[in-house]
Amino acid sequence: MEKIIQITSGRGSAECTWVVAQVLKKVLQEAEALGLVATVLQREAGSENGTVASAMVQITGNEAEEFVASWVGTIQWIGKSTFRKFHKRSNWFIGIFEGDTIQSNTFSEKDIQYQAIRSSGAGGQHVNKVSSAIRATHVPTGISVVSMDSRSQHQNKKLATERLLLKLNEAQLNLLKQQFQTQWTNQLAVERGNPIRTFEGSDFKKLKVEKKFKAVRQQLKNELKNEKYR
Repeated sequence: MEKIIQITSGRGSAECTWVVAQVLKKVLQEAEALGLVATVLQREAGSENGTVASAMVQITGNEAEEFVASWVGTIQWIGKSTFRKFHKRSNWFIGIFEGDTIQSNTFSEKDIQYQAIRSSGAGGQHVNKVSSAIRATHVPTGISVVSMDSRSQHQNKKLATERLLLKLNEAQLNLLKQQFQTQWTNQLAVERGNPIRTFEGSDFKKLKVEKKFKAVRQQLKNELKNEKYR
């Protein structure tokens, strides 16, 4: 099972980017403790040292779905600003969203088209007479790269293949970022009601918020009891 989440401060202030950094640590620690593999795919630094504006994390493991479900939503931090000493606000919110998983690239000869081309630039007579450079094109996507680092055509082919893999992974990551950006644009702002997790203080300890399930259940019992004696 594989899931991908984005932890984001959205349009929040520097304090929110600090919260993102703390939540990212918590997610990685909790995933490890549960035997899950958490990989940070992308991380955007905030304006202050040690802060994170957004991060994409890939969660892999048998309980990845349950783990992600326990985090997706609004995260609340209760505490004083870490950057503005006299700021009165004490409630800060960030968001965690789930996105589509990245399909892994498996290269095969039928997917890659290689073309020998002449190297360009300085290099003397050798580059003018020998087509040692290699252009590798991923046919399904049309993405291509060129390697002319070596005089060996075989070595350039190997380098071109490696670069093509990196470029494809980067393209997929950009698509994922665009997906999250669209999701965030539609969201406009983090919903502040009913946070899925709440933390407090500079030590960022989880606050056990008592859900009002007991009160609701008791109310239903009373209503049923009253209905019975009507």
